[in-house]
Amino acid sequence: MKHERAAKRRCRWVRDGDPEYIRYHDKEWGRPVHDDRLLFEMLTLEGAQAGLSWLTILRKRANYRKAFAGFDPKKVARFDAARQAALLRNPGIVRNRLKIGSAVSNACVFLKVQREFGSFDRYLWAFVQGRPVINRLRARDGVPARTALSDQISKDLAKRGFRFVGSTIIYAYLQAVGVVNDHARDCFLYRRRVRAQ
Repeated sequence: MKHERAAKRRCRWVRDGDPEYIRYHDKEWGRPVHDDRLLFEMLTLEGAQAGLSWLTILRKRANYRKAFAGFDPKKVARFDAARQAALLRNPGIVRNRLKIGSAVSNACVFLKVQREFGSFDRYLWAFVQGRPVINRLRARDGVPARTALSDQISKDLAKRGFRFVGSTIIYAYLQAVGVVNDHARDCFLYRRRVRAQ
């Protein structure tokens, strides 16, 4: 089993063999997400990742879930100053005042979007008419840091009051929640995703 996992060809960014990256790549990255709680979780984690490695965030993910009430946006929106101050003392998460504050304010805006559109899922997926964008990247191709789509969504999110939603962060978010499929063509998951979509 171990040899079989190691023999699979994966996207270049996961080829260092780190088991956390492998699990994330194989089980989550690029799979279409339609659950609002998970969409809020990934938006929060992508914002927390700014300036850090994604592996750092993955290793703190369980701590984030506990600290941020399972990423229930209704609960996070009610985090007062005392609760945010306690988070700044929590060694299990990234202790950055702006990132913690943005998670709380983003939860408030997230709830507004849910009320306006019926769900955040409906809002987000409307940008691609409900169908993932499938990029056909070769292993040697560089994955873009941002695109016209991430620019458009980033601008709309910022206009609504979201923070830590620059185009580069949003492109990583779109990849993570499967709005964009950036599995390389030589990755074992590429054909599976294309067939499924």
